Amino acid sequence: MKTLDKQIGAPMNRVDGHQKVTGAAKYSAEYELPGMSYGVLVGSTIAKGRIAHIDTKAAVGAPGVLAVITHLNSPQVPGFKPTGKDPSQPQTVGGPLKIFHDDKVRFNDQPIALVVADTFERARYAARLVMAHYTQETHQTNMAAGAKDAFLPTSAQKNPKSPMADYQRGQADAYKTAALKIEQEYVIPTEMHHPMEMQAITAHWEAPDRLTIYDKTQGTIGTRRDFAKEWNLPEANVQVIATFVGGAFGNALHSWPHESAAIIGAKVVGRPVKLMLTREQMFTQVGYRPYTWQKVGMSATADGKITAITHESIGQTSTYEEFTESTLAQTRMMYQSPNLTTRYRIAALDVGTPIWMRGPGEATGAFALESAMDEMAYLLKLDPLEFRLRNYTDQDPEKNRPWSTKFLKECYRAGAERIGWTKRKLEPGALRDGDWLVGYGMGVGTFGAHRGAAHVSAQLLPNGTVVLQCATTDIGPGTGTAMTQIAADTLGLPPEKIRFELGNSGFPQSGSQGGSSTVNTVGQAVQDACMALKDKLRELAAAGAPAFASAKKEDVALANGYLTLGSNAATRVPYADLLKQPGAALVNVESKPTGNDGQLYSMYSFSVHFAEVRVHALTGEVRVSKLVSCADAGTIINQKTAANQMKGGAVGGIGMALMEHAIIDDRYGRYVTKDFADYHVPVHADAPAVEVYFVNQPDLHVNALGTKGIGEIATIGVAPAIANAIFNATGKRVRELPITPDKLV
Repeated sequence: MKTLDKQIGAPMNRVDGHQKVTGAAKYSAEYELPGMSYGVLVGSTIAKGRIAHIDTKAAVGAPGVLAVITHLNSPQVPGFKPTGKDPSQPQTVGGPLKIFHDDKVRFNDQPIALVVADTFERARYAARLVMAHYTQETHQTNMAAGAKDAFLPTSAQKNPKSPMADYQRGQADAYKTAALKIEQEYVIPTEMHHPMEMQAITAHWEAPDRLTIYDKTQGTIGTRRDFAKEWNLPEANVQVIATFVGGAFGNALHSWPHESAAIIGAKVVGRPVKLMLTREQMFTQVGYRPYTWQKVGMSATADGKITAITHESIGQTSTYEEFTESTLAQTRMMYQSPNLTTRYRIAALDVGTPIWMRGPGEATGAFALESAMDEMAYLLKLDPLEFRLRNYTDQDPEKNRPWSTKFLKECYRAGAERIGWTKRKLEPGALRDGDWLVGYGMGVGTFGAHRGAAHVSAQLLPNGTVVLQCATTDIGPGTGTAMTQIAADTLGLPPEKIRFELGNSGFPQSGSQGGSSTVNTVGQAVQDACMALKDKLRELAAAGAPAFASAKKEDVALANGYLTLGSNAATRVPYADLLKQPGAALVNVESKPTGNDGQLYSMYSFSVHFAEVRVHALTGEVRVSKLVSCADAGTIINQKTAANQMKGGAVGGIGMALMEHAIIDDRYGRYVTKDFADYHVPVHADAPAVEVYFVNQPDLHVNALGTKGIGEIATIGVAPAIANAIFNATGKRVRELPITPDKLV
């Protein structure tokens, strides 16, 4: 029997690539149902106050309009009452926005009405006829002013051990009394989620107590749970379908008002309702990376050993919902420091609720920490890489545990060699290429190697295809492809004989796709399900071929219509004989972390990004001419899609460093940057060819596959690498992103 090439690690093309490039893939706004109607939201024009009067008469009378829904006529939603903490949501006080529930306006462009019509064009026209009058109140959308009232998150007030609570190791603020120290402030502005596919939902009440939604979501199970709770339905009566998701950076991890609006609309008109946000509404209604102020104080000895770090942060949230993120997590564990202090606060503003954005708080915190590391190295007249090596941690200083694995030094070496680090000069401005100043910088990233529980079913079909099902989604990293490879590798089948079905809450349960945990979690469940399938087949085969009874499951293979033994290919049983009983070759497996490895080890992925930049001496134009991203992410399932993730994260980091900045007009509490003409994201001309290196060493404490996760570390550390390179090129230290030419001339 021919031995199949190993699938894990191979640079396999995406299994859904052909569907996507030919238009066969169907996204949430592309489903067509009988009797379809279309919803368009009307947003408030003030940031704070109450709706004194809303005139919908003209809209109601417009052609094709089926309903105009406001707080005055919306049906009562059972779940719109005070509730406790919902694990699927960010930490809440008051909870997510209850749409059409009262007359209160909490942020500019808050949905205040939904127009439903028989065509999209008619709905859009009628929405413009809705007129609202307000009793306006004084709003606060300015972070600098709001930061004065920043407070400790409620979760930390209730639990001193919360990750959001103040943390101290050794002496508090010990850097202040040191001779060699820095103290600087860093700012990251609001950044917006703008995937290719805008947020959309098609809601259909198939019966008064049965709801189906085709939704852009990163978690079908969490979304099902949210709306089952909202409408007081059994979870089994809510079906969420998200077979294809056109990109998401965390914005689809929350259940948003537009989803509730579409479901309400479908209930009112008795027809399916399709609702897709506009690009402008993507700025206001589905979260963002919060504006964050940080201050880092750091001290060190003359020979480059850090003696103290204090890292403080204030991030913005909304007035109706507390959003928190792990801005200070990397500081507590990345470098050796006997004295370390972190303080995290949030400021409630009259804006919509933020949400995690790729790399989340760790990417925000890394900009401040890694910039400060560069500043301290320059003060000490040390190479920044050497400074990091002198403060390298061989175990987690926060938890006082060994790392499960850590190959960051290998990343340092590989990245430095590939970027040409030896060309870097200690003094800024020393390298020049004509009118261009050349500089080199680096930034380190880390993110937890998380693993949760997931269920996967596996079934062998008579034609020899194995079908696996899981409710997980694929927001772009190639999840379906990776799962196909894991299954093919485990079963000894070619990938063409594997079909991985996902994106349906009716499939076996899994968590949301986020936090770099999908391959760690679902991948392990796929492997476990395939092993269980082989074991079941072996048991079925044992009745006709006793040699299978004593065979190890690792020796069992599926090939060419037969179950065979790898040690003796002549011992085989046709699939047809095994499948005579209905469901005979079907297994449903739950995979979850076992043992206490999570308590014995600190489990993280690590990355380091090296940047070469060119800054025009006269205009201040910045070009990232080379970027090398190196990752310690455990076993790499697919070299091609993994590299895709790293490159995409690097491009996101370029946007964070050089161009992304949502500007709000505080007079009105409304964003001025509300389209791609004004809100700039990287294009091809902004992105160099990113070189990617993987250590590719398994971490068997995380799971049997040895994976650790890639998605977040692809972005974390990129922005400070670029900022540090710009300093090395120009001698100008910019601590408030983005670094635009006006800040360099």
